[in-house]
Amino acid sequence: FSSFTIRHSDESGAKTALVLPDIATCPDCLNEVFDPANRRYLYPFTNCTNCGPRFSIIEALPYDRPNTSMKKFTMCPVCQQEYNNPLDRRFHAQPNACPACGPHLELWDAQGRFVLRDSNALSGATSAIREGRIVAVKGLGGFHLIVDARNEVAVVRLREKKHREEKPLALMFPTIESVETQCTVTELERRLLLSPESPIVLLERKRETSNFCAEGASPPDHLELVRRAGACGGEPRTSDFAIAPSVAPNNPYLGIMLPYTPLHHILLRDLGFPVVATSGNISDEPICTDEHEAVKRLDGIVDMFLVHDRPIVRHVDDSIVRVIMGRELVVRRARGYAPLPVSVKSSLKSSVLAVGAHLKNTVALTVGENAFISQHIGDLETHQSLEAFRKVIADFQTLYGSTPAHVVCDMHPDYLSSKEARRFSGQVVAVQHHYAHVTACMAENELDGEVLGVSWDGAGYGLDGTIWGGEFLLTRNGSFERVATFRPFRLPGGEKAIKEPRRTALGVLHEVIGEGVFSQTSLASLNAFSSSELDVIRQMLQKKLNSPLTSSVGRLFDAVASITGLRQRVSFEGQAAMELEFAMAGESSDEAYGFSICDFRLPIPNDAQNRLVTIGNRQSLVVVDWSLTIKGILEDLRHDVPRSLISVKFHNMLSDVIVTVARRIGVERVVLTGGCFQNKYLTERAVQQLRASGLRPYWHQRVPPNDGGISLGQIYALGILNSQRAPTNNPVLEEAMR
Repeated sequence: FSSFTIRHSDESGAKTALVLPDIATCPDCLNEVFDPANRRYLYPFTNCTNCGPRFSIIEALPYDRPNTSMKKFTMCPVCQQEYNNPLDRRFHAQPNACPACGPHLELWDAQGRFVLRDSNALSGATSAIREGRIVAVKGLGGFHLIVDARNEVAVVRLREKKHREEKPLALMFPTIESVETQCTVTELERRLLLSPESPIVLLERKRETSNFCAEGASPPDHLELVRRAGACGGEPRTSDFAIAPSVAPNNPYLGIMLPYTPLHHILLRDLGFPVVATSGNISDEPICTDEHEAVKRLDGIVDMFLVHDRPIVRHVDDSIVRVIMGRELVVRRARGYAPLPVSVKSSLKSSVLAVGAHLKNTVALTVGENAFISQHIGDLETHQSLEAFRKVIADFQTLYGSTPAHVVCDMHPDYLSSKEARRFSGQVVAVQHHYAHVTACMAENELDGEVLGVSWDGAGYGLDGTIWGGEFLLTRNGSFERVATFRPFRLPGGEKAIKEPRRTALGVLHEVIGEGVFSQTSLASLNAFSSSELDVIRQMLQKKLNSPLTSSVGRLFDAVASITGLRQRVSFEGQAAMELEFAMAGESSDEAYGFSICDFRLPIPNDAQNRLVTIGNRQSLVVVDWSLTIKGILEDLRHDVPRSLISVKFHNMLSDVIVTVARRIGVERVVLTGGCFQNKYLTERAVQQLRASGLRPYWHQRVPPNDGGISLGQIYALGILNSQRAPTNNPVLEEAMR
């Protein structure tokens, strides 16, 4: 070839181009931003072909400036010359801009009235943060609520206004060096913090900087945090980087990110200290993306708004990762990762839409052999979150020019995502929740055929009408068999038990001890109730009223956290399980509590054969009986065994269960999936023990093990079945929602 040209995009034909994620500011652009001699000095919207917004500004494919939210900004002659020059790193950089022609900043007051512009707006925002005020900052994929992370009064005030009692708040530090003053940072964690994805990384605090409760101490409640805040008078702590206790109470980890846009870099360099940078919303609502909407929705929360005039096409939260087994595990998949696809090779010729689960919702859409997974949408608990869910689906269909022939959802009839599936014209298919977890991990690890899926979480709708969550599923012939599960127990109060581990604990203890549990006056779980409350719960358990059965390992974590006195009520999902993991606090032991294995005869439904959601044709189910574990914990509590050792022995028991069942089933490949495998200790020990037993473990990396990965699993489950069965009279398509 003698020449090279980039031609005008042809908008006809199939849309096969990949939409790239938003990328953190590159070193070259950062050097320009802080170079006083450069024309982009302190310009908050500096970018090039190597960095900047992508997914958050694209309105349609092909990715050309007229199809982005930058179309309203006409490039000045200098920017246009950069854009047209193949030797310039801004050649065809669609968001290219400078102070003369690009977006601008404004500072607004709490009522949305203009205060300052450009550099003055930045100075006004940093002054407000220094004074302890809450500033909403419009960033790349939505708003952050920002306060001084050292100021206890400011942090508690933010918690009260945001209705976020104890869930850890994300932090943004000025530099990697400042992070290292507070946390132990491994080489991989350092690389992740500085990566183009620039996620929030869960880092272990240094012991001298941690406010984690000592052994035997009770976690402070929210009122105690408020009293503590009032006592400190709102003054920042003496260290430049010391973090206020209320940022992540009773947590040895901090969720930390570095600045990833020029705007954040300029703000943090000016401030010189870490800030809380939590999503700009009220709890359970989607993040705000439009400044006028933000003024309405954040009324009464925010003191100042730092906004800009570049429209955000779609909300994109910050991604969260944790290092497990020496590699990253994505806990929340959004900025930097979404919407990159996962390959799902199958014989499906038409497009498939998967609507995901109810919590931590994502959706996914297939185009050819690619499954495009959406950004994190969140829990479908509010009208706003449901609207965001609908908007993302419509957006994906428009972006990729695809109308799905099949819609896949969860089997749970009351999930809003499952109900929404009925609104589509395509054939609706239901996939069992825990099987979708397994197939998500299979898809990510490019597995097919026979695997043993260990699918542990808080709850999922079971085929027998009970709440599953401690499942061993054997995949074969495009379906699965439930080959093992945990001994079920009751949840007195149903959904109330999810927010009150003390209720779950009584359900577990009643299963082991029977009525005698109500005379155990030394039990922390029992003492968390009044006598009248106990009378009601006793009747529930006796008469099996409003006390659904569950096999959930997630709920078993809750019960043990309650029995050991760690946590009786939770203010966010997974809190009790997290604190039980944290309670190990460096304890090292190979001791484990006991358990037993038994076989339970199963009735096989007449229509169970060859269904996607089948329990298979086995005549018995392996049941893991954990009663020896609970008895062992009670015995250790009577002998004042440290809580840290109790937690280690409980975790070791769970990993022993995985290996024991895997050996019994006799399948070499073992998949670890579900929310319980966000637990670093459990996952790492299980992987190591499985390998030592000659088995091959697989776990997640770029797709969350929690319900954020369900949409991918739903698509892969349908694809596996379709590729392994004749296309005519396909039973999976007969599983339409009724």
